Amino acid sequence: MKIMKDLFYFAYHQSLSCIFPVVIFITLALSKAINIPGLSRYDSILVICLIAQFLMYKFKFETKDEMKVILLFHIIGLVLEIYKVNFNSWAYPEEAMSKVFGVPLYSGFMYASVASYICQAWRRFNLKMYCWPRNDWTIPLGLMIYGNFFTHHFIYDFRWVLTSLLFIVFARTYVKFTVRKTTYKMPIILSFFLIGFFIWIAENIATFFGAWQYPNQAVSWNLVHFSKISSWFLLVVISIMVVAQLKQLYRNM
Repeated sequence: MKIMKDLFYFAYHQSLSCIFPVVIFITLALSKAINIPGLSRYDSILVICLIAQFLMYKFKFETKDEMKVILLFHIIGLVLEIYKVNFNSWAYPEEAMSKVFGVPLYSGFMYASVASYICQAWRRFNLKMYCWPRNDWTIPLGLMIYGNFFTHHFIYDFRWVLTSLLFIVFARTYVKFTVRKTTYKMPIILSFFLIGFFIWIAENIATFFGAWQYPNQAVSWNLVHFSKISSWFLLVVISIMVVAQLKQLYRNM
């Protein structure tokens, strides 16, 4: 019975942590079926994302510090989107006033929603990291991972080298999280993979509803390639590194 109560509590608070991503998915689905006169689909998605973000803060689902983290992820994601779209990795084929270099501004909110989930889950489950590597390992590694998303178009794709380094650097790191009064622990690498896998599932849903489009989806929708899980795995690593560093910074202020 205790396990069932813990499972229900865990599922409930995971759902609350996913409010912002769920709002985006619902918006993508509805905007595909409903047109707002005088407003393009991408522009209407942006308006709804802005309203949702404001309401999340107003009703205290997100704190001021969490909003700063989410804004940072919005910028990081938008820069990456502009770069990738202009290298034809994927596309946003519809017209909109809010497009910058071919990328609608709402796209940054999809990265921000990942940060929103991480911040809320961190707070709701009282996450604590143990045996976290030193900054002179994690910061350069995080920068190399982010840089590889840009440089692999010109030079060798180091994702598997970087993944191997992650297993070495974070071999001893684990996370503890509290569900009601019980504390559980998990290897941090496993949590990276699980979050990346569920983001890949979300990506399939998002592309199905036309959030963006890969080249092989131009004619009809197809499953996003399994190799994208590794990309999301690495992006989750960066995300958790950034959140961990910022939380440490706020504690020291």
